[in-house]
Amino acid sequence: MLEEILAPVPSSLVESHKEEGSDRIGSWVQVHDELEGMPDWEEAHLCILGVCEDRGRVGDSEQALAIDSIRRELYDLYPGDWPFRVVDLGTLYAGEQREDTYAALKEILVELFKFKIVPLVIGGSQDLTYAMYRAYDLPDQTVNIAAVDSRFDLGRETETPLNEFNYLSHIILKKPYRLFNFASLGYQTCFIHQDEKALMEKMHFDLIRLGSLRADMALCEPYLRDSDLVSMDLSSVKASGGIEVAHPGPNGFSEDEICSLSRYAGISDKVSSFGLFGMACSEERNRITPMLAAQVLWYFMEGYAARTGEHPASKIRSFSRFSVLMNDGAQELVFYKSPVSGRWWMEVPVQARQDGRSAIEVLVPCTQEDYDRACADEIPERWWGAYRKGL
Repeated sequence: MLEEILAPVPSSLVESHKEEGSDRIGSWVQVHDELEGMPDWEEAHLCILGVCEDRGRVGDSEQALAIDSIRRELYDLYPGDWPFRVVDLGTLYAGEQREDTYAALKEILVELFKFKIVPLVIGGSQDLTYAMYRAYDLPDQTVNIAAVDSRFDLGRETETPLNEFNYLSHIILKKPYRLFNFASLGYQTCFIHQDEKALMEKMHFDLIRLGSLRADMALCEPYLRDSDLVSMDLSSVKASGGIEVAHPGPNGFSEDEICSLSRYAGISDKVSSFGLFGMACSEERNRITPMLAAQVLWYFMEGYAARTGEHPASKIRSFSRFSVLMNDGAQELVFYKSPVSGRWWMEVPVQARQDGRSAIEVLVPCTQEDYDRACADEIPERWWGAYRKGL
């Protein structure tokens, strides 16, 4: 099925890496190319997938997509000590209508999820996040999304057709409802209408400002650890040093910070899809942007190699348990710490359901600072946020 809707990678991009003795990513990754066809992809761990669709972009729609330029730069990098298999499945070209592209992308991801393969989607405009989200449409399944972006992309007009600046409202409002939590990482207040911010806070979404995150990049880790889908907009990178993105701005993440965020996403055992959007150049004009995008993908792979498969729900006996009595012993907060990575989780009670099922405790990623706050008789904000969402 995949070979029928995915165009192969041009042979010119892979031929130079097939020479004997080549040890770069281009010779290590298995590629759907024009000569050899689709590789055996079912046993892969990660896959690269280009999507040439940017009709949901707001503003200049003539900006060039740099997908093959990104591939060229990625293939020229050296792999790390990575004990996993990567395939490049090629490129999904735009359908006659945008909805055709969305539907095709969804079906591709559904097929990949059957084999527990993590897709690295290279777009295109960020409205493709909506199609990626729809690949999780399974009964009784909820989805956590983290977006590295300077905006919420919520939009203020609910009737506006889907685009890169309102895809979140379509996720929230269109059935079936699968979204449980949304984490906005690196938003800039100057791009946010106060009504949008009030609505996001009312839904108890996690909102981390650019300044807070740049002061301590590790703040993103618990949110990415709890995410299924990570959507990254390169327009969140500060427009400097030759970087060309869809919506450049004078403030944003540095190049090394965006790579750090990608690595944190790769480390997360829960992240099952990753999208990179917002490029606005081709190699003929500029090599810096494709090089940055390639390194973002490289750092996701580097993070993926560090996954430990740990979660207290499955390894509870090996985790350290900490019980904190608060409010003069009237309330107990329970924390768990991994002996392998040193990462923390906390128990949050699920409120009794209307169907009569009793309340249970679920585990939410947190930090040692959350534990320290509890020890100081202060309930962590992360605990409150999870509790209010009715976990």
